[in-house]
Amino acid sequence: MLKVNHVTKRYGKVIANKDLNFEVTEGQIAILLGPNGAGKSTIIKCIVGLLRFDGEILINGHPNKSQGAKKIIGYIPEMPCLYPLLTVEEHLEFIARAYDLTGWEPYADELLKRFELDDKRKKLGSELSKGMQQKVSICCGILHRPKVVVFDEPLVGLDPHAIKQLKHLLIELKEQGTTLLISTHMLDSVEEYWDIAHIMQEGSFAATTTRLEMEKRGESLEELFFSITENDGKGL
Repeated sequence: MLKVNHVTKRYGKVIANKDLNFEVTEGQIAILLGPNGAGKSTIIKCIVGLLRFDGEILINGHPNKSQGAKKIIGYIPEMPCLYPLLTVEEHLEFIARAYDLTGWEPYADELLKRFELDDKRKKLGSELSKGMQQKVSICCGILHRPKVVVFDEPLVGLDPHAIKQLKHLLIELKEQGTTLLISTHMLDSVEEYWDIAHIMQEGSFAATTTRLEMEKRGESLEELFFSITENDGKGL
């Protein structure tokens, strides 16, 4: 489970995130929607421990910057950042050693084949395209089978096959009880599988809704999103 309690992030006088409160439970897919600059990536980076913040973030009850939290969280950033002189398979080995994994090789092989990287094992990080780097980043982010996985714009740069495989993977992780948080501004990339959606604007939540609530109202997530972002939330 992921819990965010009264989190505020400031850059000087600029408030990037303002008193955010939400939680994502086991087996749930939560999404953060919003235009560029809404604060989505900032709260993601706070959650995974890359930024300082005011407030509290708990990963299965552990403070997010604690060793207990870091062992069970996976992070796939918007911009993959591979080691230029490590091969694809060396990246996976690095992750396995960092998490002290045993018997990880079959799962690594499965991921590489799934994302069509099996023939790229010996390629250096610097030799890969942006899309291939993103696929390696996904494999590395879930190799240790984290209980909480955070994605920041995961589909950007992926080819159609990889997008299909990632969507299947998200559903599989959900069925396994994994807690999933996805930040995106691409509505069509998440419409099939989300459980709860938070629409962000100017660092705060302008609306929060569940799939069940939307179905009861006969409203689409796209309609709600544009009613907020194109009208500055007026009338809601």
